[in-house]
Amino acid sequence: MSIRAGLRGTLCAAFTLLTPILYALPASAEGWPTRAIKIVVSTPAGGLTDAFARAYGDYISQQLKQPVIVENKSGASGAIAAQLVKDAPADGYTLLYTISSTLLGNRLMLKSLAYDPDKDFAIISMTPSGHLPLVAHSSTGATTLEELVAYARKNKISAGTYGVGSFAHIAAAELNKQFGLDMSIVQYRGEAPMWQDFAAGAIQVATGSYQAALPVLQAGHGRAIAVPTPMRMKKLPDTRTFAEQGIAGKVFQLTSFTMLLAPAATPADRIQRLSELMVEAGKSERVQKLLDSFGVDASAMDRASSIALYKGEGPTWLDAVRSLGLEPQ
Repeated sequence: MSIRAGLRGTLCAAFTLLTPILYALPASAEGWPTRAIKIVVSTPAGGLTDAFARAYGDYISQQLKQPVIVENKSGASGAIAAQLVKDAPADGYTLLYTISSTLLGNRLMLKSLAYDPDKDFAIISMTPSGHLPLVAHSSTGATTLEELVAYARKNKISAGTYGVGSFAHIAAAELNKQFGLDMSIVQYRGEAPMWQDFAAGAIQVATGSYQAALPVLQAGHGRAIAVPTPMRMKKLPDTRTFAEQGIAGKVFQLTSFTMLLAPAATPADRIQRLSELMVEAGKSERVQKLLDSFGVDASAMDRASSIALYKGEGPTWLDAVRSLGLEPQ
């Protein structure tokens, strides 16, 4: 037998022995990504969540050298998008960018969910969505919470919220509870119609994002009188926090956030890589400009910090929504 024939035989035998091992390698050991990654966004195009998904997704695309496609699938506070991603292959090619209600409020507000918030998804990164200032209409003359409470005790006023079970809804209900007020709570489908009614004087109190509230603040229709979370807001440095004004309760310390998720069985190394890229993206010029325009003071959190935030504040969110006494739809 020639040397060449012998070598060929040896290589064939070696490949035969290695074949089962190669097929047994986990998906995470393969090259990834080799094609486009899709981010399913649970809100319509144009809002904060969508803008975050596109800005962070663009950075991920640049670093991984593959396209990142953003697909908007709104409805049911993220439930529609969540089901779509839950049913997708857990390979790191289909991700979910959504709001807190998808994992928290929905379990109380919807009679049935096609996904398990605790078991079907892996958290990649939490992205704080900024302070949600409480704004009092100029007609109230209020510049502080104390002044608003005094006005509300003498006058019938209404507080607007941008959605049932939202932070705005929780905050208005909590103020009624803590101070024995009787503010009427008016539900809107989104911030735009709420702030339009606020500007017209149809409601006297509203809570929402800085960017959406900015036109009424600049026009003098209202004044920001309090912000949640422990730290003041960079865009509104003179507006004191709820805590600084003596308002107790964990509700007013909550962090409002959006988040990037993957199907639960997605390989751990891919989840970790995406988490690292989210943190890096948060430092990029594009994302920093976006954060500034929306009045958001913090960028994407790493995976460990994100999980800690979710586990730490999740129960408070659930208790707050539960206290509203809403009937599941």
